[in-house]
Amino acid sequence: MQIYRAEMPGPSKDRLTPRIATTAKLLWGVYALMTVVEAVLLKFVGGMDWFDSFCHAFGTMATGGFSTRSASVGAYDSAIIDTIITVFMFLAGVNFSLHYYALTGKPKRYFQDPEFRFYSIFLLSATLFLTVNIWMDDWGTFTRCFRDSAFTATSIITTTGFGTADFDQWPDACRLLLVSMMFMGGCAGSTGGGMKIVRVFIMFKKMLRELKLFMRPSAVIQMKLGGKPVEQEIISHISAFFAIFMTIFAVGSIVMTFFTPDLVTAFTSVVATLGNIGPGLNAVGVTQNFAEISPLGQAILTFFMLLGRLELYTVLILFLPSYWKR
Repeated sequence: MQIYRAEMPGPSKDRLTPRIATTAKLLWGVYALMTVVEAVLLKFVGGMDWFDSFCHAFGTMATGGFSTRSASVGAYDSAIIDTIITVFMFLAGVNFSLHYYALTGKPKRYFQDPEFRFYSIFLLSATLFLTVNIWMDDWGTFTRCFRDSAFTATSIITTTGFGTADFDQWPDACRLLLVSMMFMGGCAGSTGGGMKIVRVFIMFKKMLRELKLFMRPSAVIQMKLGGKPVEQEIISHISAFFAIFMTIFAVGSIVMTFFTPDLVTAFTSVVATLGNIGPGLNAVGVTQNFAEISPLGQAILTFFMLLGRLELYTVLILFLPSYWKR
């Protein structure tokens, strides 16, 4: 149950059945079905061979981002392939419980979920912002800019890490937005990494509540999500997670300055590994890799990848002396 809670950080654990094992089997079935559907589409619609289609489907649904090509998905230069993978990256970043409800005849659950609405609206806004900026910077036609922006924004926020364009060469405003999205990650209950959308959403609502309390100290303002009150224990848990995540990022960035050529490479290498993104900026950008970092630096970043993938607490408790006491 503790592992399940770590993967479902929102106010509602939303178990599909009373038994966690049964819930896990149902979610695994949804995951397998979506993987097969994507592979079939990439084969028969996108024109990939079976090996490439399944490898990219595995990399998409697990938000892993490994490609069979050195240039990633950009090597195919296909609008159809880009579109298929973009759609499934988006779906991989959504709470899989919502997919289950949709497959069982309850598609309205998507739009009733506040995290999904925030995720969708934010991603669309980010895509439009990136599109306009790179189009004005002469990166191609508006259609091509929208295609690259949608793919890149979805790849970054879902922590997949696939690439079709060298976003490290985009305007600074675009690069800053993409780095900000690296912290967010996908929805709770998805395969994405990062802090998770619901945590960011609740922290934003907490900030607004604190501002209101500053103006009216005696007011009683209850935080709600999707019309349901959020327990104070959950707010405290998310606040602690946010503080731990940012502290590790800050300390890690300082440490990595000793192993990287510049500050941008240092802090993006940390957020890219801690958030399980893959590419960062500069020396670890989308057309680069981590091979030039020293073995000790790679070991540190490997530890960050484990921390991020296991939601921090699962690894950090191993360093507490009280955990090892009988």
